[in-house]
Amino acid sequence: MALKLYNTLTRKKEEFNPSKDGVIRLYTCGPTVYDHAHIGNLRSYIFADVLRRVLKHNGYAVRWIMNITDIDDKTIKRTVDEFGSQATPENLKEYTDRYIKSFLDDLKKLNIPTDEPDITLIRVSDKIEEIKTFIKELKKLGYAYKTEDGVYFNIEKYQEKFGDYGCLVGESFLNGKKTGTRVKVDEYDKESVSDFALWKGRDQSDGKIFWSDPELGDGRPGWHVECSVINREGFNGKTTDIHTGGVDLIFPHHTNEIAQSQALLGKDKFVRYWLHNDHLLVGGKKMAKSEKNFFTLKDLESDLFRSKGKYKDKENMISAGLAFRHLTLQTNYGVKMNFTKTALLSAKRNLYYLAEKYKKYENPPWKFSGLILDNFINDLNENFNTAGALAHLWEAIPYPDDRVDTMLEIFGIKDDLLKLKAELKPLEEKNISIKIWKLVNEREKYRTNKQFVQSDRLRKEINELGYELKDTPDGPKIWPKNLN
Repeated sequence: MALKLYNTLTRKKEEFNPSKDGVIRLYTCGPTVYDHAHIGNLRSYIFADVLRRVLKHNGYAVRWIMNITDIDDKTIKRTVDEFGSQATPENLKEYTDRYIKSFLDDLKKLNIPTDEPDITLIRVSDKIEEIKTFIKELKKLGYAYKTEDGVYFNIEKYQEKFGDYGCLVGESFLNGKKTGTRVKVDEYDKESVSDFALWKGRDQSDGKIFWSDPELGDGRPGWHVECSVINREGFNGKTTDIHTGGVDLIFPHHTNEIAQSQALLGKDKFVRYWLHNDHLLVGGKKMAKSEKNFFTLKDLESDLFRSKGKYKDKENMISAGLAFRHLTLQTNYGVKMNFTKTALLSAKRNLYYLAEKYKKYENPPWKFSGLILDNFINDLNENFNTAGALAHLWEAIPYPDDRVDTMLEIFGIKDDLLKLKAELKPLEEKNISIKIWKLVNEREKYRTNKQFVQSDRLRKEINELGYELKDTPDGPKIWPKNLN
């Protein structure tokens, strides 16, 4: 089955047509390293990693680039808050280094590699000269102009030639909106459409964090131009095939990326396919640091994976990162995902079952059906239906077949499952009361006799008493809902 992607730019699912040179140029908007990444951010990187693995399984060579934003309004403000009004670029590096390390640690816990030759992470601070050159080229072409407080992108000039500013948001995005005003801050809403800063003139609030240039003046890059430059540098000016990021980046960040990049290229299609993952929610609200409703991986490790009771982390060997990666696979990337600790615990238990079932049969009662892998790949090729593909993995997992390993590798959990298979102890069924066991045994009799109404009634009763039950080939398994 051909690979199909939902393209935010065209608002429809399209068959993927690879680049003529056979190399897929994949770009992901990376973290802004002013603090630890929260798990809503991390969902984006898990999706991009699965995308990379699916592309490779389909036979494509993939070049994956991710930026690290270590210069922007937030990183500079935090640096000045910590080091004072005389903070320097060196202080900025010292401040952001700690959060880059934290981010790389998170990627490792999530099984997202950073040391493979086709994966590159690029710091904005390493591309200052390239950013200056990019802005000067825009200025020379008339798409940028200098003011007393910086250099700005001219949306009106862009519209005269291209006429598609805001196309990622909607075809008539600019209708009823005035252009010509300026906005210096990195982030703003759709009602504040303005010429945006490419180079921000030196400001007292930035301390001594600035770079000098005889044409642009003392200052520092604006947020949006950074990704355009890293795209151009990383892919040697070639069109980006797939660009990923969260839906909250559609405007203004990705909208402005398109404008400044296409203005410099002199043509459209800076990016061929735009893929955006939806929000991670908590209690129905978007997870965000501004809302103070976010979790980091460290939070999950502290709250859920260091239990004091009989279910200790050292016994089960399942990390918060692995459990969260598995949890994200249960919801397709383009759908809002509501996070709960209960759901994370459920994902943790499901990993137990996968490990227990992994290549269970030495002499399986029936052969592995090739259709299982075909259906798994077809679901993933249908705009990355990970939830559907996961169901096929459960079908395949007991079989001693290399195709099972292929499925696990695409999901990025193969090595972890091998480790779990070797080290996990099965879920304990100790300290289950006689009353509960009587209900379990009674339900099993009904289930065996296909009296499913009575069987379901007893399952509900067991559940209401605080226990979960799973039917397995070895009989029913039961454990308390709260593993802590």
